[in-house]
Amino acid sequence: MSTTTPTIVLIHGGFVDGSGWQAVHDLLRKDGYDIAVVQNPTLSLEGDVTATRHVLEEHDGSVVLVGHSYGGVVVTEAGTHPQVSALVYIAAFAPDQGESVQTLIADPPPGAPVPPILPPRNGFLALDRERFAESFAGDLKPELAEFMANSQVPWGLDALSGTVSTPAWRSKPSWYLVATDDRMIPPPAQRAMSERAGSTVVEVPGSHSVYLSQPAAVADLIRQAATAVQQS
Repeated sequence: MSTTTPTIVLIHGGFVDGSGWQAVHDLLRKDGYDIAVVQNPTLSLEGDVTATRHVLEEHDGSVVLVGHSYGGVVVTEAGTHPQVSALVYIAAFAPDQGESVQTLIADPPPGAPVPPILPPRNGFLALDRERFAESFAGDLKPELAEFMANSQVPWGLDALSGTVSTPAWRSKPSWYLVATDDRMIPPPAQRAMSERAGSTVVEVPGSHSVYLSQPAAVADLIRQAATAVQQS
């Protein structure tokens, strides 16, 4: 059994930045984990993977790589790095080889909520601010949802269309949190991706912003992955 506690590396998704991880960060720090939050630029998948690997190489030993939403694509591509021992998906995309966010959302099932993504401008995407709360942050305080809508990070088209070359979940253990009230990535799609990846799955009532609304549940799943790394 390893006596070394893995580092936890947190990766945010599109339209937001790494500050949303603060509550999860603080809970895990109280347990003694070393934490790093990647401020991935979300301009392109390649750039976000480079940023993530830069952070990985600042730490010694094994890493549990955690991604929310589009951050799951980054986890899937960057997770082949030799320091990464486990993957955690939080209401996230978990693409297979050759897949991207664009391909995964191209054919939504009948009746599934459609994210209110506005037409691209200058190579970037944004969510309709008036519909941001209902789609992305339905279980957050209205003031916080409004702030998130007004402080969106432009999401690059090259990030949306970036394809995975070698999915890390094919060679490394993964955990997946399904947000059952998600209106950005439909829960059935989350279940299908987690089943395909062979993930250990928990389901939590929550919006797409479950990492903000249910930080204790998110931190608990990350602890499960970290404990498994130590015991492997």
